[in-house]
Amino acid sequence: MKRVVVPILLFVLVGLAQASDRDKVVDRLNSASTVMDEIMAAPDKGIPEEVLSSAECVAIVPSFLKGGFVVGAAYGKGVATCRTPNGWSAPAFFRMEGGSFGLQIGGEAVDLVMLIMNQKGMQHLLSSKFQLGADAAAAAGPVGRHAEGDTDWKLRAEVLTYSRSRGVFAGISLKGNTLRQDKDDTRAFYGRMVPFRTSLTGNIAAPSEAHEFLATVAKYALRASGKEAAKPKPAPQSSPEPTAQKSEAKSE
Repeated sequence: MKRVVVPILLFVLVGLAQASDRDKVVDRLNSASTVMDEIMAAPDKGIPEEVLSSAECVAIVPSFLKGGFVVGAAYGKGVATCRTPNGWSAPAFFRMEGGSFGLQIGGEAVDLVMLIMNQKGMQHLLSSKFQLGADAAAAAGPVGRHAEGDTDWKLRAEVLTYSRSRGVFAGISLKGNTLRQDKDDTRAFYGRMVPFRTSLTGNIAAPSEAHEFLATVAKYALRASGKEAAKPKPAPQSSPEPTAQKSEAKSE
């Protein structure tokens, strides 16, 4: 009897653990959606429209932890999506890790937003692992409704980086931090291993739990490009036909 019960219990426990892991990933997707909503709610202090409308991919890390004593460390988990011919791609899950040296005590949690601005930066993202500043040129992103006066993001940066801490949203330098695929989160969400290239190029359908996150990114990207504001013009009203005059003319 024990030989039968033990495998069943193990199977149930493994199933519960997998469900719990997937719930955590879904919560991270929802948190990323909330971060995007809150940042874009104040356009004068958010991501400029020109920048967002030009981005090839959007990556968000809710609650990126930074801290240490003399030696600093940083760690966070996030989700990314890229433009495809059929809309924004299924999500890809990643980890951000980094470290620094210098006099520092304490720590904080910030929300990170990274915009991949061109095909070269996108190729680094598709490789499933790269270092900001070494493999991909990264820069602190401009903030505000418009960024017309600041052309650095157009000329050089493959990745623009932002952070939000205590309600303040600003560009941040993340040079030296490494982004790599989170294989555990990927398996938990999709039920199997899905390479970055497969999900981010639109070769796999997004599960329903990702729809809210993808819809949020799509909404602000469309608004930034000006497409959302374009409403169909009302059909011109035709002038009423002078039926009375026509009947009088016939009687004459």
